[in-house]
Amino acid sequence: MKRAAGNAMVKLLAWTLAAAVIALPLVGALNGWFAAERWPFRQLRIDAAFERVNAEQVRAAVAQRLEPGFFATDLAAVRAAVEQVPWVERAEVRRRWPDQLEVRLVERRAAAAWADGRLVAEDGALFEVPGDTVPGGLPVLDGPADRAAEMLTFLRSVESMMRGSGLAPARLSLSARGSWQLATYDGAAIVLGREQPSERLRRFLDALRQIDGSAGLVLVRADLRYANGFAVEWRQSPPPPPAPAIPDEPAPQA
Repeated sequence: MKRAAGNAMVKLLAWTLAAAVIALPLVGALNGWFAAERWPFRQLRIDAAFERVNAEQVRAAVAQRLEPGFFATDLAAVRAAVEQVPWVERAEVRRRWPDQLEVRLVERRAAAAWADGRLVAEDGALFEVPGDTVPGGLPVLDGPADRAAEMLTFLRSVESMMRGSGLAPARLSLSARGSWQLATYDGAAIVLGREQPSERLRRFLDALRQIDGSAGLVLVRADLRYANGFAVEWRQSPPPPPAPAIPDEPAPQA
């Protein structure tokens, strides 16, 4: 009986040692003990549109994090590093046997500029990029940061309503008390107030389209905070410059 128990113990120890011998290389590889030299990353594949981001920025972000090797590299840390690159919205990182790291990234798209120099993404999130990469010509939003998404939605509605009116929003402001105001690209200020800003603007634009364009009037300011009308300030547009005179051609000589 004792001999059988001893044999069982020997077999158990043998199996334990065998399992350890098999598991040790795997554990060592996963922990980076010796796999970095044996299984290094040799290829980096980047899948991206490369509009605002370039491949060198991505390589620099991942380079120092690949040293543990194919098995031990922390992919979550690599992904986080890529997502810190300016203009990167999100990234996916995968290993490809035997020596390739694959990075897929999606760039942010700016829908508007925020008044403090940040940008507004298409989903309304605020983000920062180096100043020399900020695109020009974006409408500006100015208001409480926690209402950026709401302001972007309203801006898009304003752009749609103004289409065909000769006006376009350059700046949309929202005060701390909830009052809306617009500035157009040609310098007009439109005060919408707090109540029903969309309805007020739509009524104003409908009335504006009825004005004879030949009168040469340019909108300076409109206050739409009235129940039955608007307070509007106009200025006379300067007359167009005269066309340059065309010199007479000399008469041909006989």
